[in-house]
Amino acid sequence: MKILMIQGSMILLISILLIILVNLTSKKSFTDREKSSPFECGFDPKSSARLPFSLKFFLIAMIFLIFDVEITLLLPMVLVLTSSSVVIFSAMMVFFFGILILGLMHEWKQGALEWAQ
Repeated sequence: MKILMIQGSMILLISILLIILVNLTSKKSFTDREKSSPFECGFDPKSSARLPFSLKFFLIAMIFLIFDVEITLLLPMVLVLTSSSVVIFSAMMVFFFGILILGLMHEWKQGALEWAQ
């Protein structure tokens, strides 16, 4: 029992000494202006927060979100297939894809998908 206490205290002492040694010798450099700022994204926090933003990125993000939600609506339809008839399921899928294709055609007509103008 006494040997276990001595071994445990020695392990604890060596661990504490190693932690202190690593903390003293580690290269902590906070001189980098970007790392010491609250924002690590490269923007200067003291400049204007209202930077110009391209509307194209916003439109592409919205299109991505619409099609992302579409995938979450498509996955449960596989479970509906087992409990409904094939005709009703096919009609529902054609209607669903029709709405998506009409929306995509509308976005295409509006020019939201054209990068080079």
